[in-house]
Amino acid sequence: MPTPPASPRAARSLAVVNEEIRALLSAGGLVSPEGRRYQELLVEWAAAVRGDVTEAA
Repeated sequence: MPTPPASPRAARSLAVVNEEIRALLSAGGLVSPEGRRYQELLVEWAAAVRGDVTEAA
């Protein structure tokens, strides 16, 4: 099961989270110590997607 982000913060928009994921990936985040950050961002991204779906409904 994915772990929640280390520090609680206000929910960010899907676009903001996507941008941070892209920046991390372009910097090689998957094969570096930042790999954990990538996992945290995926959890946040999934929550943002669910939030967008809930708002649309």
